[in-house]
Amino acid sequence: MTSAITSCEPSQALREDDVLNGHTEGPNRKKGGQSRSASSSNLVYSILEVPPWYLCILMGIQHFLTALGGLVSVPLILAKDLCLQHDPLTQSYLISTIFFVSGFCTLLQVFFGVRLPILQGGTFAFVAPSLAMLSLPTWKCPPWTLNASLVNTSSPEFTEEWQKRIRELQGAIMVASCVQMLVGFSGLIGFLMRYIGPLTIAPTISLVALPLFDSAGNNAGIHWGIAAMTIFLIVLFSQYLKNVAVPMPIYRGQKKCRVSKFYLFQVFPVLLALCISWLLCFVLTVTNTLPTAPTAYGHLARTDTKGDVLSRAPWFRFPYPGQWGLPTISLAGVFGIIAGVISSMVESVGDYYACARLVGAPPPPRHAVNRGIGIEGLGCLLAGAWGTGNGTTSYSENVGALGITRVGSRTVMVAAGCVLLLMGVFGKMGAAFATIPTPVIGGMFLVMFGVITAVGISNLQYVDMNSSRNLFIFGFSIYCGLAIPNWVNQNSEKLQTGILQLDQVIQVLLTTGMFVGGFLGFLLDNTIPGSLEERGLLVWNQIQEESEETARALEVYCLPCGIGSTSCTSSCAQRLPFWPTGEAGKVVSLLNSERNSSVMNLKRPVPLVPHASLPSPHENFWNVPSNEDTVSFWEAEINALQMLTANISTGAQKMTEQLSPSKSCHPVTQHLQMPAKSQVPISGLPGNIRQSRPSASLDIYSPGCISLTLVSRVLSGILREVSGGLPSLCSVLPVLTEC
Repeated sequence: MTSAITSCEPSQALREDDVLNGHTEGPNRKKGGQSRSASSSNLVYSILEVPPWYLCILMGIQHFLTALGGLVSVPLILAKDLCLQHDPLTQSYLISTIFFVSGFCTLLQVFFGVRLPILQGGTFAFVAPSLAMLSLPTWKCPPWTLNASLVNTSSPEFTEEWQKRIRELQGAIMVASCVQMLVGFSGLIGFLMRYIGPLTIAPTISLVALPLFDSAGNNAGIHWGIAAMTIFLIVLFSQYLKNVAVPMPIYRGQKKCRVSKFYLFQVFPVLLALCISWLLCFVLTVTNTLPTAPTAYGHLARTDTKGDVLSRAPWFRFPYPGQWGLPTISLAGVFGIIAGVISSMVESVGDYYACARLVGAPPPPRHAVNRGIGIEGLGCLLAGAWGTGNGTTSYSENVGALGITRVGSRTVMVAAGCVLLLMGVFGKMGAAFATIPTPVIGGMFLVMFGVITAVGISNLQYVDMNSSRNLFIFGFSIYCGLAIPNWVNQNSEKLQTGILQLDQVIQVLLTTGMFVGGFLGFLLDNTIPGSLEERGLLVWNQIQEESEETARALEVYCLPCGIGSTSCTSSCAQRLPFWPTGEAGKVVSLLNSERNSSVMNLKRPVPLVPHASLPSPHENFWNVPSNEDTVSFWEAEINALQMLTANISTGAQKMTEQLSPSKSCHPVTQHLQMPAKSQVPISGLPGNIRQSRPSASLDIYSPGCISLTLVSRVLSGILREVSGGLPSLCSVLPVLTEC
């Protein structure tokens, strides 16, 4: 895998101001107060770094464009079975709704879920059970809805026909989402992670993208010339021109206008490729170079094929829960969607590990995985309530985009969520983005799915691939994940059991390649004998344990804004599977241990009370009680300081008497033997200069006797003045304490 895809091998890092300033090489570049680890040194922005606001917006739009194909495809696929194939305006409403809910769920996932930069959107795992449910005789569309001349989209009869179908989908999705929330927040997924190793994760992630070659190829095959140009531009920008800096004029305060270098191709490869390809399609459409006949090859590369959606979409429309009516529930729909939920969870766990690997973050600990799955269940519940006709899941396409752009900032994904919210509210803007030609999206998918497949296979680095056991498990899982779904799709009638709901569950599970491959990998890896080292679990589990204990993992996966910082230490909070158990207590313990070591374990005259919050660099680490003991405390500290300065002053005077140009430095050390006295605690000094009495002897190795004489005289005078002024400070302590 190339260095642009993974963050395992160090590469030339961008410099301190990557985007618009001078450059300073180094793998530990700091930006926004965060230092970069070696594992993420080839990232433009790591997960905790914050790019400038304008870059966040542009890269957020890039993530939106990356997910656009999948987001738009889901409502369009369901349109025919919802009896909406002749109602493009309602289709645009569904597109706007899925934009809005996806943006909201993305913000929930980034802030309170797994906390990785993963975009949430519609899932194809729900499409198959949805179509299976809508294919039942009860929900087949009336013949008159198939004839465009007989359809009156504004009539109440037609409105009720499609709304009752989508309400059935809403109810099934909302019930199934409760199952996903239970699995996530109960910690069942986190428990299973103890047994899920590289041989389970690798085929699962790889089979996220491998079965999609048909979809990517069909989209690109609309016009292979346009798709090939899109692929060429993405590869050119992300691989060949990634280190080329483009000079750009900027304006910065007093420096006024100046020219600085901007790594344009490295930051926006996908966005640039899409815009250039889109512009070319627009030019070919205006000049009528592309065919106008709907059945001709290349017709869907035109930019005016979806113009009806753009012209009829309203400028402003705010989606709201229950906009299609009260959801209904059926057993068949619930069981079918639950099968999709299982596949979605398996895919999401793989996406979490892939995303963490690409953004240079530690592998997600169990509590983060639990929260991520639980929040995805909450997202499906919201999607069902709003009426998208689908659920939400992690978008593998955007995980691949992280590997190509090398921008893993969490702030960028927040911007992407906000862009999705705006696209859902402003109908014209969402409809405009929906006019991206199909072959452009297909070319982008070919690159993205290749990256996802490579990321999945890269997990095998922890496994001994010289073992025939591991070769069999991985190869068999991958092959079955491709062969079994293909056979089931062509022979679904041979799996009928007589129970419709059971037939739907079996068909959905067996047609999901990631579920088949991941399940076989999980089963074989945990049943075929093999050592932990051979299976890769030794290193894998060690990485997970280190992730849960390191400060880096705490920064990435702990809840934001101090949520739970005080309750993490309570016994109730520690029992929650989705809570970052004990992290806050570990941090406090670490700070206390460092603080205690800094005072050299000296005994204090009075007990001290720690601050409730961490002090500033200019404050002491401790509060002294303001009572009568305070005066005694500070008197003891000042007396100890006076004794120390007096002894040092005496030693300096002896040094002054002994050091002279006529005497050598070596004999001086024989005369500077100070009597050893009991150690005196000097804990009232700041932490960086706390010390005890000097040692019983003082050795001098420097030959500069004249310089030492001058230094000793100055030091003796200073300490004599300090020692003389300390008693007067003791006399005013009661007054200061009262104040």
